[in-house]
Amino acid sequence: MSSIKETVLEINLAHLTHNFNYLKSKVAAHVKMLAVVKASGYGSDAATIATHLEEIGADYFAVAYASEGIILREAGVKAPILVLHPQPVNFPKLIEHQLEPSLYSSRTLGEFIKIATLLDEKEYPVHIKFNTGLNRIGFWENDVDHIMDQLKVTNAVKVVSLLSHLAASEDHNEREFTLSQINSFKKTANEISDKLGYTPILHQSNTSGILNYPEAHFDMVRTGIGLYGYGNEVKFDKKLRPVASLKSVISQIHKLEPGETLGYNRAFKATDFTKTATIPIGHADGISRQYGNKKGFVTINNQRAYILGNVCMDMIMVDVTNINCKEGDEVVIFDADSNAAQVAEYSGTISYELLTAISPRVKRVIIDEN
Repeated sequence: MSSIKETVLEINLAHLTHNFNYLKSKVAAHVKMLAVVKASGYGSDAATIATHLEEIGADYFAVAYASEGIILREAGVKAPILVLHPQPVNFPKLIEHQLEPSLYSSRTLGEFIKIATLLDEKEYPVHIKFNTGLNRIGFWENDVDHIMDQLKVTNAVKVVSLLSHLAASEDHNEREFTLSQINSFKKTANEISDKLGYTPILHQSNTSGILNYPEAHFDMVRTGIGLYGYGNEVKFDKKLRPVASLKSVISQIHKLEPGETLGYNRAFKATDFTKTATIPIGHADGISRQYGNKKGFVTINNQRAYILGNVCMDMIMVDVTNINCKEGDEVVIFDADSNAAQVAEYSGTISYELLTAISPRVKRVIIDEN
């Protein structure tokens, strides 16, 4: 009998340990490991993930926003926490909780220096981000002199790292572009380091950068999706173990006769006798409407059951006509066998989106096999 009685997200810490150690084995001993735990630890539980990673040797953490970093501090995380996309309105709170901002524009650098000065900070750690081709956020390579002009007149901040972000490190067809990004970052980092009089920590690699571009490991690497069990390539996926498993149960089974319809807007119409199972998970839990109408599936007793009709807010209905099952049986949305990458790819999206969409109302269950 299944131990699953409701919709739960299982978080396996042994798998997290395995993934961290595998990725660490890909870099030199001196290279620091920065764990990206933004978006609630890629949809799992950021505090649990970060606390465990700190225990097994993570050197740094990264979040997207200050509010996420505050959650980690309140959970007792002591390691440095980089805020990748801080907003100036949150700079005072960021400093209060000893979070470190990635400053990516003249505005953010100037505003942070202003706030740090008002708070009488001395050499507060900051990170300077350069845009080398992703064209999202970051200073340009010709901004070095302007950055230095702002830094020379203050001792309120100190640059502890320089960073950039690879745009297509998982795509082997974009190797030339990725190498151009790496070379651009090296050039800019050397230029600003010469002007600073020291070399800050340099980091540019994401998970796929770790696995595909050892020349871009520098002093620290940032791993997000890899920690959670996905390497963006089949050969690497086989080496990693998905940390999160989303499971539920069959609430009720219905039998439809030909011509009967199912769900909102009568989106499914039975053309033959059809057995359906209703499952207590819907778009309010992170299973968006794009998975409806057989564009998504779950696994019941090792068989795929395709979603019928429109996804409801709190429920989905699946086709179990040819599956031997009963009410109360376990349903796997994704796990280590039918993983999030496979489920997402079938529906035309990516594992990142499926993982990070899981609602806070889904119960988290920690599995620690260590």
